[in-house]
Amino acid sequence: MSETVINTIITVIITSIISGAASGITVYAKSVKKKTDALENGMLSLLRAEIIRQHDKYTSRQYCPIYAKDALNKAYDAYHSLGGNGTITKIYNETMALPEEPKEDKK
Repeated sequence: MSETVINTIITVIITSIISGAASGITVYAKSVKKKTDALENGMLSLLRAEIIRQHDKYTSRQYCPIYAKDALNKAYDAYHSLGGNGTITKIYNETMALPEEPKEDKK
């Protein structure tokens, strides 16, 4: 075989290997992105549900202890950091506006 034929064969083989590797990396990256998106969406759903649950719990009690407000604030910040929209803001603000201790009954 001539040197030109050998160089052509080597070039074709190297090009095929590089193309295959690039395709494999692209498929892998898309798979990782899809899984990451799913995890973020799942975390958003869990945070949203927890914020709503805390709102329902403490508005029915008509007060929200300071430790619960701290936990709610962290959940709310994480929710927005992950791209959560503003629909939860009203619920969050209502809960944070509650007094930190129950009202005393005056007799």
